[in-house]
Amino acid sequence: ALPISVAFSPDGLTLASCSADHTVRLWNARTGQCLKTLTGHADQVESVTFSPDGQSLAIGSYDQTVRLWDVASVGALVANPLSLKDDTALDTGQCLKILSGHTDVVSSVAFSPDGRTLASGSRDQTVRLWDVTHPLSLKNDTALDASQCLQILSGHTNRITSIAFSPDGQTLASGSDDQTIRLWAVERGEPIRQLAGHTGRVLSLAFSPDGKKIMSGSSDRTGRLWRIASGEPIRQLAGHT
Repeated sequence: ALPISVAFSPDGLTLASCSADHTVRLWNARTGQCLKTLTGHADQVESVTFSPDGQSLAIGSYDQTVRLWDVASVGALVANPLSLKDDTALDTGQCLKILSGHTDVVSSVAFSPDGRTLASGSRDQTVRLWDVTHPLSLKNDTALDASQCLQILSGHTNRITSIAFSPDGQTLASGSDDQTIRLWAVERGEPIRQLAGHTGRVLSLAFSPDGKKIMSGSSDRTGRLWRIASGEPIRQLAGHT
């Protein structure tokens, strides 16, 4: 089935890929060997990201949930590949929690830089912020739970297609099919400003390392660079066909 999204672990040794076959696979990035297949979602898996410490994996799906997985033991297998005998015998990668509340496909997920907050963007036109401060305490409790939702950010008029945290974790950016980017104050859960100019869906977002600029990629075939402080466009990058 079609692979949809990929992510490297912070140490670059493990690669996660999610697919329309409802699974996420973890790979040894050096050898290409499949270390583990994570199953449990009831529909296509749309987005995947590692926590900053590489201990957890967040997965968003068409089944309207976000799942948190403990993947620390998988990293040990990469470091010591001789311990890997056969894929079917692996007992690594445990689902820590199922975060429910979205009413449509979860299309994008992102951890805050300190790993304490998880953001999820959905086709239900909202972004949810979740408390994942103590994910390891959630082992063996995979019941559906919305109690860890800190904020629901509303304002977009179409589905959310991309989200990103600023390097200091204080600002969240969300891109949408409504052709806009919205900036949010994470702690207060309040909108800061809206960036408008694209003539197509905003599909990807990335903050500059200093947190002063943000880059957006769109189905209008352009990239746009914006100044965070004022929301003003700096330049448009054209050339893709």
